[in-house]
Amino acid sequence: MENQNYIMREITPLSDRDCFYIADRRKTEFTYPIHCHAEFELNFTEHAAGVRRVVGDSAEVIGDYDLVLITGKELEHVWEQYECDSKEIREITIQFSPDLFFKNFMNKNQFDSIRHMLEKAQCGISFPMQAIMKVYNWLDRLASEEQGFYAVMNFLRILYELSQYDNAKVLSSSSFAKIEVFSDSRRVQRVQKYIADHYQEDIRLNTLADMVGMTPVSFSRFFRLRTGRTLSDYIIDIRLGSAIRLLVDSAHTIAEICYDCGFNNLSNFNRIFKRKKGCSPKEFRENYRKKKIVI
Repeated sequence: MENQNYIMREITPLSDRDCFYIADRRKTEFTYPIHCHAEFELNFTEHAAGVRRVVGDSAEVIGDYDLVLITGKELEHVWEQYECDSKEIREITIQFSPDLFFKNFMNKNQFDSIRHMLEKAQCGISFPMQAIMKVYNWLDRLASEEQGFYAVMNFLRILYELSQYDNAKVLSSSSFAKIEVFSDSRRVQRVQKYIADHYQEDIRLNTLADMVGMTPVSFSRFFRLRTGRTLSDYIIDIRLGSAIRLLVDSAHTIAEICYDCGFNNLSNFNRIFKRKKGCSPKEFRENYRKKKIVI
């Protein structure tokens, strides 16, 4: 039984004739429910320490400054009041269409870094403080820029400067966000495709190593070098993201989800889930659904 009616799909004020929509809000609390939308979104918050930011299956308590880019149209997100007691919160939200950059334009060499950043942000990315301080004044001016042309140029500058930070943090797991993220190595791509197709089954290191003509030890080292994760961690993350998606979108029991996603032991699944997410599968499901509204 599917249970898809919890996420609010936002209809944004962005018109077809505008490059982007910007809202500069001064507020005392966050009340908007968890939601998703087709538009890309750059969201900045100031003086909001203690707020919990949820993007996909990522939940983090933020500090005084936070800047996040989300380009996944099905990626649920929300900023919750949580432990924030500030009465001087500022939130700048910029929403822009995926069609803002027509394909031939974005494929030019000069836009490589922006294109890669937008692709990466399908899982949501948060920027380091150094990046936030770099664009802070431009964001501040963008909200009050009266000349539309210069506002667009300023916005492009912000995107370009942010795209220079390789240490932007990916938030949601790709399997939860329903995004395929592959290495630039063809051998690793082949293995990643196999894992994506067979994560529900028992996956053996020897099988994967044989696929690319390497010894198990050499392949393990090669995979970690190319992906930044061990093979076992990578497989667990794929299974866990798929499990969390089922917790959110279906009425399946936790035991059913555990075995459907390739975990062969319920207690092991619960232990890994709590270590990765800080709560049990049951608590995650209950907390997530409390944030949603039926429309």
